[in-house]
Amino acid sequence: MKKKRIMLIGPKKSGKSYIAAKLNDCEGSLRKAADIIYGKNTIYVPSAYIENTWMYSQVIAVSQDAACILIIVDKKQKNDEYSFGFAKVFNKDTYGVITNADYEEDETKVIAKLKYIGAAEPYFRIEKNLSEGIEELKSYLLSKYKL
Repeated sequence: MKKKRIMLIGPKKSGKSYIAAKLNDCEGSLRKAADIIYGKNTIYVPSAYIENTWMYSQVIAVSQDAACILIIVDKKQKNDEYSFGFAKVFNKDTYGVITNADYEEDETKVIAKLKYIGAAEPYFRIEKNLSEGIEELKSYLLSKYKL
């Protein structure tokens, strides 16, 4: 049986690689790649897989190796990166992660976006420097999924 991992999905520059490095107990962040990367505790999905809807089928197939899925939304980004109900295609727990959570923009828009996507609560908030909130996310996921 394959080891289950946490799948990370998010747009460019949303903090995916940093979050993956922290969940994998590595320093720094992951080297950028065009392919899906299996880490110690994570499955890193490059942003191209959500930017191109024809690649959704690959993401859905790889999600079978995931214990849960993190949908990352950057509070600073204004684009709609995800399709309506995107998170509902997975048969795994799918959580929302808000990066740049301390940005002065009203958070109700980001919460509405996560609900539009279909990500389940609790929503995790990670602050601008990406260090605040990461430990809470990590301890929640590692204890719940026993990775």
